[in-house]
Amino acid sequence: MESAGLLREAFGRIRGSVHAVLDDISVDQLTFRVGDRANSISWLIWHLTRIQDDHVAGVAGTEQVWVAEGWAERFELPFGPLATGYGQDPHEAAAVDAGAVLLLGYHEAVHHQTVAFIAGLNDADLDRIVDESWDPPVTLGVRLVSVIEDDLQHLGQAAYIRGLSA
Repeated sequence: MESAGLLREAFGRIRGSVHAVLDDISVDQLTFRVGDRANSISWLIWHLTRIQDDHVAGVAGTEQVWVAEGWAERFELPFGPLATGYGQDPHEAAAVDAGAVLLLGYHEAVHHQTVAFIAGLNDADLDRIVDESWDPPVTLGVRLVSVIEDDLQHLGQAAYIRGLSA
């Protein structure tokens, strides 16, 4: 399997897990927080999708789906259109109370853009430096693996919370 196929498989598994977490979920489960400082499933799915959108758009040189396709307006969140959830306080995180249909729609749009970008990659592309602000500089391959890791961590958290809130 070439790298593009491996990446497509990884992002496909993220997509499948997002669907599994959101399948037949109630509004109460989506917004359930195990504590005052904890994140909800709604926030976790929104955030992991925002990070994927932000980071893939950044390395692909495209506009984020969040803005380009009007998802920011549909979600009607009380923070700027480029917010990804990084560094938000518990009060801000609690403001993300999107429903499953909206979360799934946004994730599907981001997944489609991610897979389209990956389809055009070859193994040599993964060595391209995409961020020189780190030591060592970050390659495209490392950035994509970082997105996958972040998404999977948040999916595990969301699945755990779903189990607690059932």
